[in-house]
Amino acid sequence: MHTRTSVRAWAVVAALGLSAVTPLTAAHAGEAGSPGDVVSAEPSSFHPLPGQPTNTRAWKIHYRSTTAKGEPNTVSGTVIVPQDGREGPRPLITYAVGTVGVGDHCAPSAGFPKGTTLEANLIQQLTRRGWAVAVTDYEGLGTPGDHTYTVGRAEGHAVLDAARAAIRLPEAGLDEDTPVGIMGYSQGGQASSWAAELHGSYAPDLDVKGTAAGGIPGDLLKVAKFNDGLYGSGLIFMAAIGQNAAFPELNLDSYLNPLGKGLFSAMKDACVADGAVLGSFRTIASVTTKNPLDQPDWKRRLDESRVGTVKPDAPVYQYHALGDELIPYGVGKQVREDWCARGANVEWQTVRVGEHVSGVITQSPHAVQWLADRFAGKRARGDC
Repeated sequence: MHTRTSVRAWAVVAALGLSAVTPLTAAHAGEAGSPGDVVSAEPSSFHPLPGQPTNTRAWKIHYRSTTAKGEPNTVSGTVIVPQDGREGPRPLITYAVGTVGVGDHCAPSAGFPKGTTLEANLIQQLTRRGWAVAVTDYEGLGTPGDHTYTVGRAEGHAVLDAARAAIRLPEAGLDEDTPVGIMGYSQGGQASSWAAELHGSYAPDLDVKGTAAGGIPGDLLKVAKFNDGLYGSGLIFMAAIGQNAAFPELNLDSYLNPLGKGLFSAMKDACVADGAVLGSFRTIASVTTKNPLDQPDWKRRLDESRVGTVKPDAPVYQYHALGDELIPYGVGKQVREDWCARGANVEWQTVRVGEHVSGVITQSPHAVQWLADRFAGKRARGDC
């Protein structure tokens, strides 16, 4: 296990401007270390738009986490701390971004210094409140291997371990008593929901006060069938890449026809906009020799990423757009019903105006205020 002394040593290296340690390869991922340990840290910067100042400090980090199969891995991310003169503890949000694509250059940590990460303006709402923020890149996004896109357990681990890593980074000024909030939408809604469900068993050392999650793709099979051949079909194909990355025995390539092989090869290096265009309005049947979603092994793995099977041990604020054209409203509502049936404290909000993308923009101020109330010790009013 890394000690705090060893973590400080990494930080000193970064502070001196020396080359940070490169991410561990899969062959070295099993070396000594605990989930959330900082492997490397180097100064970075946080800009919602190109050149926009934010009065923050940021570090690009690599930290230890756990795959969906329970094996050790290394994930990259960013820790952002306001430079507001505040002394003493401050809250920490571990923030899960929505879909950015599966190419390494799409990772949030790659975009923050350039002002091109899509949700940076939403994250700025958090830093302006004086909160520290940890943003995971997720497994395989910016590190060796393919991104395990939509693999819920891997995402949940990465989100929780990003918070641990931020707390263990000395320059961030956090400690074990730091109050933690979890936040995310769309893919980030899935990831933050999984983090909420895994907290008690995987990271009980974190003082999680609550989770704000929206646009949750709680049932991947239903989401895939809904989008097949429509505008969002590219998301299905990226999800197939992600599931195959986590579970190579699914053997995705064996299902693809020549058109599918060319398409998937291009999508592996694409960010969300390009990937969506490449895959839009294509059916699964048009790129495969047989539908993997009809196969028991694929169905089983997709079902393993279902949200709602475990009661979150802290309150949840959940929201979903009634007119969501990518993740059906009923899928999100089912997550709420499943959590409520398990006795969770869930506050539900239907977004009655807008669609998927606008949902995260219009609801984020409400989600942030809900988290602020949790940090202030106010009682969460669940409405199950």
